Amino acid sequence: MSTNIEIRHTDLDVQFCTDYVTDASCGGIAVFVGTVRNATSGKKVQGLTFEAYEPMAIKEMQKIADRITNRWHARKVSMHHRVGDLDITGIAVIIAVSTPHRAAAFEACQYAIDTLKETVPIWKKERFEDGEVWVAAHP
Repeated sequence: MSTNIEIRHTDLDVQFCTDYVTDASCGGIAVFVGTVRNATSGKKVQGLTFEAYEPMAIKEMQKIADRITNRWHARKVSMHHRVGDLDITGIAVIIAVSTPHRAAAFEACQYAIDTLKETVPIWKKERFEDGEVWVAAHP
């Protein structure tokens, strides 16, 4: 198993993550790309700001990758999360997983994003025309 886990202060690269997990022994690659949308709870969002406790975030993301490897036999996992300010359509997170079979790749990728949002110390602030608010999307 091979993993590539990063918290980045610069733009994320979907092609890099996809290329990283490409493996001749795998028949399935699933990629999740989380982007900044322009509205939430009926309010127009102008952008997001992400902050992380980076050393712990990397450790928790690695734990997720290890579980994916054990449960779905993933060969390679790439998880990148952005910190800092992002505009609308900006990429906040990329998760890419390769497994021998496609169903496992889908399941592992879904598990990764759901668990990341629940357990990894990354916080987001939504910015509006009339202010901003921290959202409890992460611990």
